[in-house]
Amino acid sequence: MDIIIETKILTKSYGKSRGIIDVNLTVEQGEIFGFIGPNGAGKSTTIRTLLSLINKTSGEAKIFGLDCEKDKVNILKEVGYLPSEVFY
Repeated sequence: MDIIIETKILTKSYGKSRGIIDVNLTVEQGEIFGFIGPNGAGKSTTIRTLLSLINKTSGEAKIFGLDCEKDKVNILKEVGYLPSEVFY
């Protein structure tokens, strides 16, 4: 199966605190994947980092095999995101 979403040791820091630490995940074509966890677990931070709405601190993030930062425009042509809260 093709890998659709992949992260390797993905980390996002906010100053001295970290939003996500070393997130590793793989979602293959045809899989149904959901983020479940308590408030502050890093669900939204992971999604926003994958979509390059916020910049990662370190690690790798790919969608459709494309780098989430370098290929942001091409990825966003194919992916939709509806947040529970709107931020500007």
